[in-house]
Amino acid sequence: MPFADELISRHTAQSLTRAIRTAAPDADLTALRAAPQQIGPLPLRQRADLLRDALLTDIPGDYATLARTVRTARDKAPHFTGWLIWPVTSAVATRAVQEGDTASFDDALALLASLTGRLSSEFAIRTLLRHDLDRALGTVVGDWTGSADADVRRLASEGTRPYLPWSVRVPEILARPGVTVPVLDVLYRDESEYVRRSVANHLNDLSRDHPDVVVHAVRRWLDDPDGNTERLVRHGLRTLVKRGHPGALELLGFAPAVLDVDGPRLDRDVVPFGGSVRFTASIRNAGDSPARLAIDYIVHHRKANGGRTGKTFKLTTRTLAPGERIEVTREHSFRPITTRRYHAGRHAISVQINGVESDRAEFELATTDTP
Repeated sequence: MPFADELISRHTAQSLTRAIRTAAPDADLTALRAAPQQIGPLPLRQRADLLRDALLTDIPGDYATLARTVRTARDKAPHFTGWLIWPVTSAVATRAVQEGDTASFDDALALLASLTGRLSSEFAIRTLLRHDLDRALGTVVGDWTGSADADVRRLASEGTRPYLPWSVRVPEILARPGVTVPVLDVLYRDESEYVRRSVANHLNDLSRDHPDVVVHAVRRWLDDPDGNTERLVRHGLRTLVKRGHPGALELLGFAPAVLDVDGPRLDRDVVPFGGSVRFTASIRNAGDSPARLAIDYIVHHRKANGGRTGKTFKLTTRTLAPGERIEVTREHSFRPITTRRYHAGRHAISVQINGVESDRAEFELATTDTP
């Protein structure tokens, strides 16, 4: 499996050049022909930008000229698909914004929708959203969410995500809480799991900054659900559940409970780099009614400056009858991983149940030469 940067490669640049040659046989394509030699040291998004700029250089003129070339390539070049579509759609959006008229803007949206089945146009639409959010959302909500094509419906949700990976941010989406919720309102009951998964990820993005907006939307959805709504909601609220947001927990049926919690208890006080620590906690329902529990645990990692930052991990969900007791246990590894740097010193583990954190059990993460 290729690294992410390699998704747009020298071969991608060469394929794009051949496709554009099919559509514009008289064009010199100097910039596109040079691109394979320039792409090597660049990360993925910069590779897409390089090919976008090369296409804009080699197909000069107005928006209509570029759009005509792209449509010809789409209709006549069989290899006009895959990751080369990212720079193509980005070029279309960029030229439309440069043109500055609504006809070009609207046509660019239509062209992106026609290409999204070959590779999602989710990255390119960000340029149009940044230029005129309300006009773009008018097409997204009015046309795309009702499309017969699941790829276009997914584009409506995915392209407007607040924190779409690999993409540029759209500041106005971040600054206007709930502006994309009308997109999700149409799609949360979509027949396609592909589309619903995007809705859940969009919802999770939105929860990072505007949890109350998310809870309000989900409460409406749960008043008018279908057979897939509960699963979508659980996935979309995953970050809020880890944060212990009361509204999100309540929507999922995790109400405040009267509990006796003993622990967590650790099996060691010193953990070597690369080693692990096992903890156990005893949980008893001390109330007089059944308690549905979302049980997580938090590792409080020592930072380089001596402070701590918590990372929440899923543990289990259980329903306890009045007086019922369970023990939960987990072994947590400190083996080296690329996404986290460990620092020697005092760490801690706590258990979080329905958003309420237990006492913390501390331990020392030792250097490799600690006996």
